[in-house]
Amino acid sequence: MGRLDGKVAIVTGSARGTGEIIARLFAAEGAKVIVADILDDRGKAVAEALGDAGVYVHLDITKEEDWSRAVKEATRKFGPPTVLVNNAAILFVAPMSETSAEDLDRLYRVNVRGAFLGMKAVTEPMKSSGGGSIVNISSVSGLEGTANCIAYSASKWAVRGISRAAAMELGVFGIRVNTVCPGPGSQEMGQAFHPGFPSREAYKEARASRGGLARLAPRPGTGQETVAQMILFLASDESYYCHGSDYSVDGGKFAGNVPLQYVVGPAALDPDATAAQNAGLR
Repeated sequence: MGRLDGKVAIVTGSARGTGEIIARLFAAEGAKVIVADILDDRGKAVAEALGDAGVYVHLDITKEEDWSRAVKEATRKFGPPTVLVNNAAILFVAPMSETSAEDLDRLYRVNVRGAFLGMKAVTEPMKSSGGGSIVNISSVSGLEGTANCIAYSASKWAVRGISRAAAMELGVFGIRVNTVCPGPGSQEMGQAFHPGFPSREAYKEARASRGGLARLAPRPGTGQETVAQMILFLASDESYYCHGSDYSVDGGKFAGNVPLQYVVGPAALDPDATAAQNAGLR
């Protein structure tokens, strides 16, 4: 018995990265999966790898007509969708002074409008099925302000907001809505802005350059498999009492602050700076 036996899931942005991992995991656990993306060749390859458990649908998440078609295809092929994972998103990294109003609008259009339209599209099918689970992917940048990510951070805070509001509306119909807040995403998402991301060496170098105390994840990296496992749990009936909540999967980033010398070693730091830092900790 799989943990998602009998479930029909739409996973957006599942042609690559975390979305692909989620789609493959869902299929392995018994779900029928709509692999939804705008990367047709890669999306079709993922769906083919899933065999009878997967179907690819071209889905521009900003378009209502695409959502309507995706839901109809899911219903025609497998039955009404009972799980939605709003995973597709775009990233933009730049100082506020170099972020245009158009940049902000573009991120809201994809990251927020896309999740909003997805929830609207599956509400009636989930009602007809007696309930379901919606998992919206926010970010650790949706839990705090992130320098040079003002548009992205704002959009991911908004994802949490619309998720809470939807949870209050849909819970009465047996539809659970939760948000997962991962740490750094897939390499393909971040490499355009951070070449070499997220190597351990680059991680240490970037943090060490800040001096003083740094808030660090004890487990650097993307943790994509763990993120997928969290989403699997929220999609399954095991999480029947989880509703309207945020789940951070960040390697410990929000657990607290780590003195820098414990990460890179005292020898790697300027002695005077280390002494000053230690004095500040007393």
